[in-house]
Amino acid sequence: MFFRLILLFTIVPVIEIYLLIKIGSLIGGLPTVALLLAISLSGAWLVRHQGFRLLADIQRELAQGRLPAAQLMDGALVLVGGVLLMTPGFFTDFLGIFFLIPFTRSLIKMWLGLWLQKRLSRGGPIVLHRRF
Repeated sequence: MFFRLILLFTIVPVIEIYLLIKIGSLIGGLPTVALLLAISLSGAWLVRHQGFRLLADIQRELAQGRLPAAQLMDGALVLVGGVLLMTPGFFTDFLGIFFLIPFTRSLIKMWLGLWLQKRLSRGGPIVLHRRF
């Protein structure tokens, strides 16, 4: 797990810097910054829109006496997408938007469900965090 985090925190910034240099050399520095700001602002609007829609869905499910498990998972994914959009860079913006679009978010939820089902079928406990 530690090795994966090291890879994540070294590879993602390298990808971001590479993309910023490439796009900046194609369209210029000021348009690159303007594009990053436009993506961040539109992403913030999308997070807000999706968040309010999810809150309404959660309230409707609770009013009908059902557990809003799918909506809570959607909320967590929207939160992750929002955090990724707040991180400057094109790669994280792309990933953040991927988490916000309902169709791609349903694909992520399906993948997470399959991963969890596979972990549960092994019969052992699921350890997401270890303490030493």
